[in-house]
Amino acid sequence: MKSFLPLLLAPVLPLLAGSCTPFRGGGWEAGWTERAAQDRIMLVRNSPETLGHRRLVFQSATHPDLKVFLSQKGLPDFIAETSSDDRQYLVLYYLDKRKGYICRTHRVENSEVVFAGPYNMTKRETGVLRELQHNSSQVPVTLKH
Repeated sequence: MKSFLPLLLAPVLPLLAGSCTPFRGGGWEAGWTERAAQDRIMLVRNSPETLGHRRLVFQSATHPDLKVFLSQKGLPDFIAETSSDDRQYLVLYYLDKRKGYICRTHRVENSEVVFAGPYNMTKRETGVLRELQHNSSQVPVTLKH
């Protein structure tokens, strides 16, 4: 099971860059859909707000167990989201601790969330995510008036 995190990370590496950019307006009208987050690793930042932060807000409102977990552990630096026909999966990455948690739940509001972990992140995973975190701070933010 420890090898699950690298396997989840590998297929979504090409999608990372677009999911680390800050929200720039227009997205609220279109909605922050699950489809936009599907199979992506997303930076979690409140200001300027990222898709990763917005998805955590939505998921924790939908699943109270996740809200409790986040209140105890704090917000992760990155999340990855994927799903199957009847289940949703969320991976929470905490870079400073080099730990990851996997959350699994059914696609029903208020369904129980099953948590697994913490798992040790590999040096490669941590390095890739640190680089993405650094690069995201270099992205200029355009405010929409």
